[in-house]
Amino acid sequence: MSVSAFGEWTTAEGLPAFDYRAGPTRWDPIIDPPSTRHRVHVGNRRITLVADSDGLCSVWDEHVGCWWIAEHTGISRFGELSTDAAPTKLFGPTFFRVAVGDVERTVLCPEGEAPWVLIKVDLVNRGSEVLRGTLTEEWVVRPRLVNLEFGAVPEYVAPPDAPLVVLEEFGGERVETTAGPLTLAVPVELPPGERTSVWFRFGLAGEPADPAALYAESLAALHKRLPTATPEISWHAALLTGAACADGMLGGHTLNQGSAYAFRHGFNGAARDPLQHALPLVHLEPDLALSVLRNTCAWGSPDGDLPYALDGRKQPWTQLFRPSDQNLWALWLAAEYAAATGDLAAFREPVPYHPCHEAEPVELAENLRRQFRFFADVVGVGEHGHVRILNADWNDLAITESGVDRELMIERGESVLNSAMAAWVLPVYAKLCERLGDHATATEARERAADLKARVASEWNGKWFRRAHAPGGAPIGDHDLWLEVQPWAILCGAATPDQARALLKTIDETCRAGSPLGARHRWPISTPSQIWFSVNMTLVWAASKYDPDLAWDEWRRMTLHAHTTAYPDVWTGTLSGPDCYLAPESDRPGETWALPDLGVAMQAYPIANLHSHSQPLLAHLRLRGVEP
Repeated sequence: MSVSAFGEWTTAEGLPAFDYRAGPTRWDPIIDPPSTRHRVHVGNRRITLVADSDGLCSVWDEHVGCWWIAEHTGISRFGELSTDAAPTKLFGPTFFRVAVGDVERTVLCPEGEAPWVLIKVDLVNRGSEVLRGTLTEEWVVRPRLVNLEFGAVPEYVAPPDAPLVVLEEFGGERVETTAGPLTLAVPVELPPGERTSVWFRFGLAGEPADPAALYAESLAALHKRLPTATPEISWHAALLTGAACADGMLGGHTLNQGSAYAFRHGFNGAARDPLQHALPLVHLEPDLALSVLRNTCAWGSPDGDLPYALDGRKQPWTQLFRPSDQNLWALWLAAEYAAATGDLAAFREPVPYHPCHEAEPVELAENLRRQFRFFADVVGVGEHGHVRILNADWNDLAITESGVDRELMIERGESVLNSAMAAWVLPVYAKLCERLGDHATATEARERAADLKARVASEWNGKWFRRAHAPGGAPIGDHDLWLEVQPWAILCGAATPDQARALLKTIDETCRAGSPLGARHRWPISTPSQIWFSVNMTLVWAASKYDPDLAWDEWRRMTLHAHTTAYPDVWTGTLSGPDCYLAPESDRPGETWALPDLGVAMQAYPIANLHSHSQPLLAHLRLRGVEP
């Protein structure tokens, strides 16, 4: 790996880990006060541990809502030694380790769905006399529901429905509270040359276990399930799967894209995002991919509509965005899961609808058929035969960036991007329908795809494919290249081989030129120009068909290694990243977007976005020829 100002990559427990050795380094969240804290998110299928560079931790649980259980706390003390003063910190794929003197503390998220973290404190006596003292484990419980909060983070207020939180020494005392400090004191007597481990757990209620066995079994299971292509691939898979959370309301697991959206602003959205994050898991942990598919389908209503997001209490949020692409992601994930696993029985199992609709569950296959019908009949197409845009497609700000009157665009605007994506997704979904015996839907899906493919083909302007259509006006994207539509035009077959090669050459000479983190999403350069993981994944995939060298080079630019090489002093992108980076001509290259006038900024929480982990994984699979 490349050299970072913050430390270096190493191994711990035979797994990739980062040895953090930097002192306090100031950075600007834009809409919050300057900070010196650098975070890493790790987890299991229920709990998220947020490890801080100052040795403290936070715990997040999304089982029933967007909850901080505790924030910036967790200390082991022995005599004058305190782990919050540890000179070195080690970030592992599911654990956080600090060491000060002869005290080493590891906080681990056990494999599975344990709603608590396992704490191992190792003490060693290097002296010539018996070491006597008291080991103290201290946490402060500060539960906070985060629910659609924009602007400044509100002051802490203990909610009335705060969960009961436990601190327990295995084999010893247990204390619990809904809010406030928790402390356990353990006497230690250690002969010269000896070492001992003291075990605790902190989090929500659950059954204790043999801690040493659980620790060993968790690491062994982690070794077994992570891919081993490269250390970075292993790291991405660990952080992606560690963001999953069992859903106590809708069932299954969600994969909230996280970052500022969840941890600061308090929502899970858009619905397309967990579906997109689960795509590489089809080939790595298919049971989790299916669980995410079922969970996200359960967000919806019986007419097949998926809300833009769920708020911090898991209620549908439809007030701001109504995108027209979300059903396509569900159909894609379902088809890829079936193609990879052959598990057709899963589509006969019932899936609920969100409780607010008071609707009976239906089979997963029927849920998906209704989503197809919503896409075909309600979203529909416009006067040019392209998929309607509603008030957004993949790009939440597509209408704003188009410069066209908003109400006119919502009423009659069309998305060439959605047409191109649908022209690829619908034939793949049609194959699943045929295997399930739904030949009528399969036939209709193929016919619609063929029509959309032809219409996308007609959008070639000699240099690239246009982006959208506004009623009564010139096509959008005729004079500027919108990157997001181009790979889908290649993938769906709308581009001829000659057009595809020429288009990739144009992208290489414009969007990619001089950009160490990958292709910009617009050309000529817009202000600020941005580099999106989601878009560049499809660029890698499309380029792999016609220009493998460009595809591999674009994938390398997506990596943590590339970010550290280009911006070694920027923590964002060292171990995790946002959904997009600002391009090199920005005044903050290698960082991410901020809209301070709206009180919204990815830069306020610029790590732990699952696009930065899922999209390099999916792109790598496509480069290896793995696709439905």
